[in-house]
Amino acid sequence: MLRALSSLVVSTWKDGASTASLVLSGRKPETANVNKIEDMASGSNGTESWNGLGWKEPLRSCILQIVKESQQQHGLRHGDFQRYRGYCSRRLRRLRKTLNFKMGNRHKFTGKKVTEEILSDNRYLLLILMDAERAWSYAMQLKQEANTEPRKRFHLLSRLRKAVKHAEELERLCESNRVDAKTKLEAQAYMAYLTGMLRFEHQEWKAAMEAFNKCKTIYEKLANAFTEEQAVLYNQRVEEISPNIRYCAYNIGDQSAMNELMQMRLRSGGTEGLLAEKLEALITQTRAKQAATMSEVEWRGRTVPVKIDKVRIFLLGLADNEAAIVQAENEETRERLFESLLSECRDAIQAVREDLKPDQKQREHSLESDSGKVSNIQYLHSYLTYIKLSTAIKRNESMAKSLQKALLQQQRSEEDGKRTPRPQDLIRLYDIILQNLVELTQLPGLEEDKNFQKEIGLKTLVYKAYRCFFIAQSYVLVKKWSEALVLYERVLKYAGEVQSGAGAFTNSLKELPDVQDLITQVNAEKYSLQAAAILDANDNHETESPSQVKDGKPLSERFETFCLDPSLVSKQVSLVHFPPGFQPIPCKPLFFDLALNHVAFPPLEDKVEQKAKSGLTGYIKGIFGFKS
Repeated sequence: MLRALSSLVVSTWKDGASTASLVLSGRKPETANVNKIEDMASGSNGTESWNGLGWKEPLRSCILQIVKESQQQHGLRHGDFQRYRGYCSRRLRRLRKTLNFKMGNRHKFTGKKVTEEILSDNRYLLLILMDAERAWSYAMQLKQEANTEPRKRFHLLSRLRKAVKHAEELERLCESNRVDAKTKLEAQAYMAYLTGMLRFEHQEWKAAMEAFNKCKTIYEKLANAFTEEQAVLYNQRVEEISPNIRYCAYNIGDQSAMNELMQMRLRSGGTEGLLAEKLEALITQTRAKQAATMSEVEWRGRTVPVKIDKVRIFLLGLADNEAAIVQAENEETRERLFESLLSECRDAIQAVREDLKPDQKQREHSLESDSGKVSNIQYLHSYLTYIKLSTAIKRNESMAKSLQKALLQQQRSEEDGKRTPRPQDLIRLYDIILQNLVELTQLPGLEEDKNFQKEIGLKTLVYKAYRCFFIAQSYVLVKKWSEALVLYERVLKYAGEVQSGAGAFTNSLKELPDVQDLITQVNAEKYSLQAAAILDANDNHETESPSQVKDGKPLSERFETFCLDPSLVSKQVSLVHFPPGFQPIPCKPLFFDLALNHVAFPPLEDKVEQKAKSGLTGYIKGIFGFKS
């Protein structure tokens, strides 16, 4: 009996190890083994337990899930690594206190290590995991600060090495037979991930690529072995490290990896995480090599030399950025790319302004300043400003299109509980676009360019027409029919002027909203507006709803009249007049004594005289008892 039981225990531990090897090799494990690992992952309660046969169940810990949940809930959602580091320290303190695993006392530090002999609770694994996370979060915090303080980079590398050391210790403990197969694989992947980050910072591209590939392979196999809900977390980690792998491949010598990195950047609308600064620096470096051959730029028939490196790099990447905006998959990505392009354009304009100041001083003292022709550096400044304003117009137009779609969806199906777009939001966007067009007409060097001024004038008419249309829509919402009708006529007037003057500027107006569609929509809106105005006038003449006429009558005075009064279900319902008003009531009757007129009273002269004569003698008589 004992021999059979021991063989059962040994076979069980072997099943776990064989499952791990099958997952790493790419083969599907048997259903029983997969179910066993899934049960281990989902049913952990933090302690070792005994099963019915008398042997202990293996320790299990979902390392990646614990790490991701802790990071998202304690600061990393907003990139606050310092807050996450504080959380790791507090959790470590709680774990040591719970496990009675103290590192000395307040007077003396005594280092202790988690060994395989004391590994009876999976919280010991969590203890080492939090040590590694604390060191990693400190390294990422120093990475943010190292942009302004380069000396902190040495401390950053030290903390990353500490994190890798803790991850190695975690992997070593997980090799024990007391730990289940899934936890062993996750510990190996976590170790490979931190190793890859350390090698990446040291610019050891080959070693970093091998570590990231090992991490990616383990997570891909785990994603295939478990349910879809558990696979989401593993696939997210794979997507995070894929750009790092391609960047390492590019630095090793794979030139095709650059295109893949650019595609990843376009899909995400920017870069985040460990690769952000590296990839941006790589793109800038590649453009800088191309900028060495770029010496001039041509715009509106004038060739201008470009001597500033930052401006060269920006102009070389302009076409790529515009293509990325066109290929963006969603509105959020497109908005991020617009902001990135505008930021680069502002930096280039600032670089030109610094060279423009001495140029202006020279022109003030030169005799050529009366010719009226702006200098090359001033014309280059106008060109960059034109790019900035045009990009801002395209961004606002893109936002207006998305708001128009939301407005149409709102009219079809209204949703409660969310702020719905209104025509006033679109009016504000078109106001900004018109302001940008006014600034375009005032650019130095373009005042005498009649074609440019006429083109901007036509664009202004287009956006004025759309602005008038949405102003009319806002009037329709408040049932101001006459004002809306006048604005619709103004829209048709602007649209007619655009169509009559767009002969030679058809190509430049292709990118703008279609005026013909606006005319069709306005004509349809006019007819519906006229019908709504007639129906509203008839309703007002026929019956005037008491709910619209606020006469102040309470409910007790209008029982005979039916109306839909929404105030009856509110907190301030008017049922009766309170306090009630004054009402006339009969007064108390008055009684008159008519018999008094016929009564004869007895004479009172004697008594009146005695009262009048009463003096000192009367007072003495009263004392001695003599009375009259």
